[in-house]
Amino acid sequence: MKAVLATIGETMKALGLMSGTSLDGIDLAVIETDGSRVTAFGPALTVAHLPTTRAACREASRLAATWARGDAVPAAIAEAEQRITEAHRLAIRHFLNTTGETAIELIGFHGQTILHRPAERLTWQIGDAQALADEFGLPVVGQMRLADVEAGGQGAPLVPLYHQALARGARGAVAILNLGGVGNVTWIRGDEEPVAFDTGPGNALIDDWALQHTGIPVDRDGALAARGRVHGDVLAAMMDHLYFDLPAPKSIDRDDFTLGAVRGLSAADGAATLTAFTAETIAAARARFPSAVSRFLVTGGGRLNPTLMAMLEKRLGVPVLPVEAEGWRGDSLEAEAFAFLAVRSLKGLPLSVPGTTGVPRPLTGGQLFRPSRMSR
Repeated sequence: MKAVLATIGETMKALGLMSGTSLDGIDLAVIETDGSRVTAFGPALTVAHLPTTRAACREASRLAATWARGDAVPAAIAEAEQRITEAHRLAIRHFLNTTGETAIELIGFHGQTILHRPAERLTWQIGDAQALADEFGLPVVGQMRLADVEAGGQGAPLVPLYHQALARGARGAVAILNLGGVGNVTWIRGDEEPVAFDTGPGNALIDDWALQHTGIPVDRDGALAARGRVHGDVLAAMMDHLYFDLPAPKSIDRDDFTLGAVRGLSAADGAATLTAFTAETIAAARARFPSAVSRFLVTGGGRLNPTLMAMLEKRLGVPVLPVEAEGWRGDSLEAEAFAFLAVRSLKGLPLSVPGTTGVPRPLTGGQLFRPSRMSR
């Protein structure tokens, strides 16, 4: 393994890990990068979360919502942290055994977000990065949102600088839309500072509704929404939320929006209305762009929902394409991003800039966890 301290211009092979607010699983991906450009893409895969892990993290989020600084950490949150750490440990072991990858030099670990309150300079990602460093004998960069939030930034989204690296050379302005549990968008035009912010709920409300009405935590292929009718009055009421009037950059917590507005609708109509809500929030987000874009490139699980994608294209009036149209890997893009950010952190490069999180100045971040042993 190379020395932990990396020099500017030196490429490193990094493994990125991402477990998002949708709690469907852990994405793992390897890239080779110097922290500015990506020189090679390695293997990638997704490992599904066990139902027990998913339930423990949902309970941790519920408890964190009423937690205050200075309070003792509830035992259920500590248990969730143990479960999410073990899930990542097993996922990395499976990844290494499956891919035969042996040249990884660094791990970028996002952890699991259970609370995000940037207005209070508070963000909480659980997961024991030191345990992973010790288990695999590799340096791990974790806690990548903390410095930004402590400096007054939103701490999210953190992927935009990776989006810009991927989109280098694109003509005109483009928008890269990530539809995970929460939706976020990055406006990019050449080497200009990107503009990024959370658009609102992505898949979270749709998933929660589907789970309640079908027992499956996703509206697979948008089939439920496709059978329903959008209730315009309910949609208008959902859009009458203070968040949509806030200037960018801005971010939200997964649980800042609820299913209250659609309760009483049929399963299909509720799914259709929630799907239209996600599309409408993205249409509204265009008012925050410095200029119009020629197309939207969509990553995250939402790109696999044809009902949502059709609503987006109809509402936005420009091509709405999965990122695979550019040769990118939509299932692993966020994991790649945290590998990229880990290398940037190691080199002291910014992870966020004023246009992406509202941080006062370009700011590096992340905490380096060195292994206590150097073998796997």
